[in-house]
Amino acid sequence: MDEERIITGRRVTEDDEVERSLRPRHLVDYVGQERIKENLSVFIEAARARGEAIDHILFHGPPGLGKTTLAHIIANEMGVQIRTTSGPVIERAGDLAAILTNLEKFDVLFIDEIHRLSPIVEEILYPAMEDFKLDLLVGQGPSARTIKLELMPFTLIGATTRSGLLTNPLRDRFGIMFHLDFYSVDELKIIVKRSASVLKVEIDEAGATEIASRARATPRVANRLTRRVRDFAQVRGEGRIDKSTAMGALNMLDVDDLGLDNMDRKFLETLIYKFGGGPVGIETLSAAIGEERDTLEDVYEPYLVKEGFVDRTPRGRVATQRAFQHYNAKAPADRQSQLFDQG
Repeated sequence: MDEERIITGRRVTEDDEVERSLRPRHLVDYVGQERIKENLSVFIEAARARGEAIDHILFHGPPGLGKTTLAHIIANEMGVQIRTTSGPVIERAGDLAAILTNLEKFDVLFIDEIHRLSPIVEEILYPAMEDFKLDLLVGQGPSARTIKLELMPFTLIGATTRSGLLTNPLRDRFGIMFHLDFYSVDELKIIVKRSASVLKVEIDEAGATEIASRARATPRVANRLTRRVRDFAQVRGEGRIDKSTAMGALNMLDVDDLGLDNMDRKFLETLIYKFGGGPVGIETLSAAIGEERDTLEDVYEPYLVKEGFVDRTPRGRVATQRAFQHYNAKAPADRQSQLFDQG
């Protein structure tokens, strides 16, 4: 199975290559998301038995949970190529048309951040997904005409962190939709051990547990922390990862016992100390913290909400009782009764 990167919009870094090397290539090696794995195995086997492309698939959920990895696994299990791109960089209908007309039979087209496709590009995508046909407008003015091009049967796999921003017509054209959930510490331990093996660094049970417990319930973070702890182990340790080495490295990286990093703490501290625990709008928080709204909503908030530090309300973001307790802070008088009810 070959992969072709198309219209990526950025340079592939060495860390990207390492990250790709840590990804499992087969469904049996993929850790977690058991329900999704079981269903996918059935869909893949059925499609192969019928000699068809697997139906279009939408993966949605917080970043770093394995959406891209699953797309690569599906292509590998189907024995086809995968072409990867992302919604923001497909600016014109012609960009998408060029991609679609170059797909081979049953190829996988993976579009990350698919919710950011422009309406014009989406219009081109509808007939391509439904009938494997491409409607192109040729010429301008009175002489303009529409021509139809036949496409090879293909599978579109879309990934999004914000499924609510997908238009209904686009969402309805996916035959298979899965929401990816956060991982348990036990699942992340398996991932950390596997990654350490790929990276050729020795790791014991306690070291793997320490990394897994601070990995924000996210495999991508677990892999990133494993790589960084390996660096500390090789330079300041004995070349192996044990609990002491992992704790020292993670403390140096400012990742605390709950997996909170500097930006998480900045988010909570701004919410508690500057805005009295809220409610405060996300735009106001974004300006106060100096971080993009999308980054706060997609990267940081999901974990803080999951861990019970932040609530999203119609009036804005609110710090929970657990957040105040974590900082040994006292809530404003007008919020005491609300927090008591939460407790």
